[in-house]
Amino acid sequence: MVSTTPSPRSRKLAVAASAVVATAVLAGCSPEAQRGFLPEQAPGATNHTDMIISLWNNSWIAALAVGVLVWGLLLWCVVVYRRRKGDNQLPVQLRYHVPLELMYTFVPIVMVGVLFAYTSRSMGEILDTSAEPDVEIEVVGKRWSWDFNYTDSDVHYSGVQAELTGELGVPDTLPTLYLPQGQNVEISLRSRDVNHAFWIPGFLMKMDMITGRTNSFQLVPEKLGVYEGKCAELCGEYHASMLFNVEVVTPEVYEEKMAELAAQGNTGVLGPEFDVKQHTGNQSAIGNEEGSDH
Repeated sequence: MVSTTPSPRSRKLAVAASAVVATAVLAGCSPEAQRGFLPEQAPGATNHTDMIISLWNNSWIAALAVGVLVWGLLLWCVVVYRRRKGDNQLPVQLRYHVPLELMYTFVPIVMVGVLFAYTSRSMGEILDTSAEPDVEIEVVGKRWSWDFNYTDSDVHYSGVQAELTGELGVPDTLPTLYLPQGQNVEISLRSRDVNHAFWIPGFLMKMDMITGRTNSFQLVPEKLGVYEGKCAELCGEYHASMLFNVEVVTPEVYEEKMAELAAQGNTGVLGPEFDVKQHTGNQSAIGNEEGSDH
């Protein structure tokens, strides 16, 4: 017969496992763990970020709970049912175990269903553009910079490719997208040439910019500050230089920035007339565009 009495070694393994779990619980008390090791600026940055962090953390908690259960059962089987010296008899062999098979079929289905339901609900809220926006902004990606059309104010900003020198001060030279705090902003995204992706890590928001298509989302910036932005789609030789800043300012400062753009002569919007044509006849133009700061 196979003995099921825990040996000193199995007790040591149990203590080690308890120590690992305790360490994980203590780590969960840190600010980094509470936000799921997401960007420090994320909590409260927009009206969506706290919901995203909650979904992220709860998904990891569920995944870790399943992992701990599976790892624990595996270690328990390895320790308790290992072959000992002098044991020549095999344990009872079972061809099937209906209750157990039903459990490990039904439980994963329930878990995936719950995860899908919460994810679908969150994505529905994030991508909902049915509300009337207070501010509308069109962001246009181009190799390898950005154009910002503030359509409500009828002004624009045209960015140039960043020069990554490795020295201090480069972020101050990047294109800056201004957003008014506490107002519902609708951001429309499109591309002038190839596919890009609009990503603000501090907002926990990324959306693709597909050639010939306009994608949109709404958010309410809630925390003043400067956030980093970048292209998240490999778009060519200088993809790494396609950076920008996002500055959340008070509504009063936002109006001042719009007035500054108008005073600089940046009136009107930069429309499709500046796009790189994508048909065969203009492939040479596309090639020339890759070496420019457009």
